[in-house]
Amino acid sequence: MYKFKSRAAGDLIMLEPNGRQILTILGRTDAASQAQGILLPEHMPEAIEKLQAAIQADEDHKARLIQEAQDRGEAPPRFEGISLRQRAVPFIEMIKRCQKAEKEIVWGV
Repeated sequence: MYKFKSRAAGDLIMLEPNGRQILTILGRTDAASQAQGILLPEHMPEAIEKLQAAIQADEDHKARLIQEAQDRGEAPPRFEGISLRQRAVPFIEMIKRCQKAEKEIVWGV
């Protein structure tokens, strides 16, 4: 489990695979930075941009798969589970609140 904490927002809890996915999008790819870290206010605009770009890429990919299936005359694929957008938006909102308050976000501490 990941618990993202800040003095400017309530805790945000994610299951381990989902938290790891978010951190990977943010460029935290090594085990140490995924286990424990800090997102400083000056890095938050870039973090929001990375998350929004990943959401758009995910949605574009799914739309492309649907279109390809329709072009072949097949039923469009069904996507199981919760989308990246649904998982990332609460974190993006947390980042925005923390950026406005100039407070960092920490995890694993």
